Amino acid sequence: MAETEMILFDVDGVILSEERYFDASALTVWELISSPNYLGLAPETYTPAPDEAVIRRIRKQVFDNDRVLHLVKTRGINANWDMVYLTFSVQLLSFLGTLAETDEQAVRTYLGGQVDRETLQQIGRQLAQLNIRPNYEKFVAAFEATEVKKQQLLTHLNVIAEQETGVPTNIFSRNSALWDVCQRAFQEWYLGNDKLEQPAVDPGKRGFLTDEIPIVAPEKLKFVFQSLKDKGITLGLGTGRPEVETIEPLKALGILSFFETNRIVTAKDVLVAERRFPEQAPLSKPQPFTFVYGSIGKDRDHHEVIHTPLPLKNADKLLIVGDSPADLYAARSAGARVAIVLTGLEGQNAREHFEQLGADYILNDVTEVAEIV
Repeated sequence: MAETEMILFDVDGVILSEERYFDASALTVWELISSPNYLGLAPETYTPAPDEAVIRRIRKQVFDNDRVLHLVKTRGINANWDMVYLTFSVQLLSFLGTLAETDEQAVRTYLGGQVDRETLQQIGRQLAQLNIRPNYEKFVAAFEATEVKKQQLLTHLNVIAEQETGVPTNIFSRNSALWDVCQRAFQEWYLGNDKLEQPAVDPGKRGFLTDEIPIVAPEKLKFVFQSLKDKGITLGLGTGRPEVETIEPLKALGILSFFETNRIVTAKDVLVAERRFPEQAPLSKPQPFTFVYGSIGKDRDHHEVIHTPLPLKNADKLLIVGDSPADLYAARSAGARVAIVLTGLEGQNAREHFEQLGADYILNDVTEVAEIV
């Protein structure tokens, strides 16, 4: 085995806990269904400032006691934006299925074009007359009937749409107005109004950015990262987090400086590349773009990154450290070795699954990386 020259780390489930991300994802789905800014099906229950007890209840309901999270994670979806889009879309299609029973033409109109926030409000006004409420248990049932994985889950929504409504459509994909609505709503919950780049749809959210929880004590992380750098190993990040959500908490923990700026790839980089080359979307994990970009450096043009031959040259000198199947799939596509840490959603229960997937290393936590290089 070649000597390790570079390590790219995922952030969520590896360095930082995913719990607040899951909370923000559940609250986003809840808002999209309840708030008058979107569907508005339960405006009397909605608040931009729920207390901790309400957050716990909402996450339990929306993610069906985390069964939703388990399914999307094991199928290779790692981005919270995609989780929100999938979870909300299944509910929306269930609602439209009920509406189609009395107004099929309206449903054909909605599924014949892009669904933006104004469209959701229009749909909501019609649904309000039907006294519809969400059924979050439908999510797992909708996807258990198929073996689709990774980003195919997003386009499979088109199949679910026809099953629910009888109306064929192709509007569900990573490049859709509804995905953008979900992404923006999530950012409001996670960042809070003070960190947003554009005005909030619903002011009043304080955000979760200041509530980040490191999986391992910061002093232990510093010791591990310094020991790796002392061995001459280049350290970088390949994460589905947006840039500010990556930089700010790692800076606060005092560990950002261990990673080379040119090797820190975030969701912002992926979005920019997808907007430049929409025909290549999606580029987020489990696609290899994030790790390829980090390995060859962010001074390279996106076109060069997208068309870099795989497996990467000297890929055996590159180690990816992640916690999810999406990380493993992306690393495998790049040709890199992969170390999985059992500090993600499933914890130690994930060991057998990653053994079956053929991970090169399975570690209890990120501190053990120093022992394998």
